[in-house]
Amino acid sequence: MNDAHLHMVVNHFPIIGLFFGLTILLYGIIKKNPLVLNIAYVIFVFSMIMGKISMMTGDKAEDIVENSGISHDLIHEHEELAEGFMKVIYLLGLASILGLVANKRRHPKALLVSYLVLVLGIVGIVLASPVGNSGGEIRHTEIRKDAINTSNPIENNQSEKEED
Repeated sequence: MNDAHLHMVVNHFPIIGLFFGLTILLYGIIKKNPLVLNIAYVIFVFSMIMGKISMMTGDKAEDIVENSGISHDLIHEHEELAEGFMKVIYLLGLASILGLVANKRRHPKALLVSYLVLVLGIVGIVLASPVGNSGGEIRHTEIRKDAINTSNPIENNQSEKEED
């Protein structure tokens, strides 16, 4: 397994973890259940760790992929989006650790921390889609904005004749 493969394995966890964690967090807030909130916090901390690993393997994956002829511009765009996304994920992970401590100590501000985590999670969700999409565009040319539909040449040929 090379670094590009490792990057492909771990880079999905921060995004998917964010969706699962946010759903569980909302349920925990609605039910006012500290155990459920703690489960969401652990998912966010795990997502932060996997995001850090993804960032560490990203540079090495970039070297491998650029040497195979992929556009540097696509990779750079993905890298910039990922860096912004990870800032939010790092804050989310740290706030989740604070939430775990607050719940363990039954701190009166524990609910306030869960709302902070909720806001950070929502911001993370907003940033997650462009990061994932730009990463996918690196190797999946069919999802790029400038993709040409070549799936069915006969159908495309008929469409061109109808336009004439």
